[in-house]
Amino acid sequence: MPPNSSPDPAPISPALLRETRIGTDDRGTVLVLGGARTVPGAPALSGTAALRAGAGTLQLAVSERHAGALGVSVPESSVFGLPETDSGAIGGDAVDRLADVLPGAGTVVVGPGLTGAEETEDLLRRLVPAIAPDARVVLDAFALGALSRAPELAEPLSGRLVLTPNRTEAAFLDDCAEEDVDDLETAIRIAERYDAVVLLFGVVAEPDGRTWRDGSGHIGLATSGSGDVLAGLTGGFLARGADLAQAACWATHVHAVAGQRLIPDTGRTGLLARELVAEIPRVIAELER
Repeated sequence: MPPNSSPDPAPISPALLRETRIGTDDRGTVLVLGGARTVPGAPALSGTAALRAGAGTLQLAVSERHAGALGVSVPESSVFGLPETDSGAIGGDAVDRLADVLPGAGTVVVGPGLTGAEETEDLLRRLVPAIAPDARVVLDAFALGALSRAPELAEPLSGRLVLTPNRTEAAFLDDCAEEDVDDLETAIRIAERYDAVVLLFGVVAEPDGRTWRDGSGHIGLATSGSGDVLAGLTGGFLARGADLAQAACWATHVHAVAGQRLIPDTGRTGLLARELVAEIPRVIAELER
């Protein structure tokens, strides 16, 4: 993304995105790891969003009990069943099942549908060394809580990590109270602390302090599963060869505009995350004209 010299965030607009178009020659693989016992649908939302963004191949790694159902509901994906802990979470033992998959995954999205803070931390400790050294990584949901407990896990992912927190997760990452979260300043601090690109409620921050902001979002996006869609979108744009900030800027704008398009049918508070996924291709097509 082009740098902005002002301390104020550069606005994310259709014009900016058209100046920084993402190519279509690269259509890489996205692996989404999530889907514990009680949250099986989250990786499906992330994965289909990644495909809608242009990923070429989708792989879902989910709780073994849900693998068959997800394989049917997302027939475009390969599905890998993972062992559960007694609580229904996915822990570090799951990484052994992915030994043949991780080397070929150019983008790895971790977090949608994970549960259990300790189990997810154990999973990340085993997973990070197994991810290909040139793969880009998106952390979302419980993976962000685990990262806040063990910030050193970000070090091997320096220069290839995107974080997509909500305000609760941002508070954990910034070690502050949720009411003290300021989208811009908090995003900047998190980006610097974890050497990652951060996408927080329309703000995109790089570790060097460069920032962008999209103002297209609305209250309807604060709905269950919406963050899973955003994480998947980011992963999908990364799979097309976008750089980290470029992918985050495209993802936050497409996500927000897709939500706007649904207002006439759903109002501001009635949209469903799966409806965002269906709207994404039209938004991208208009930006790529």
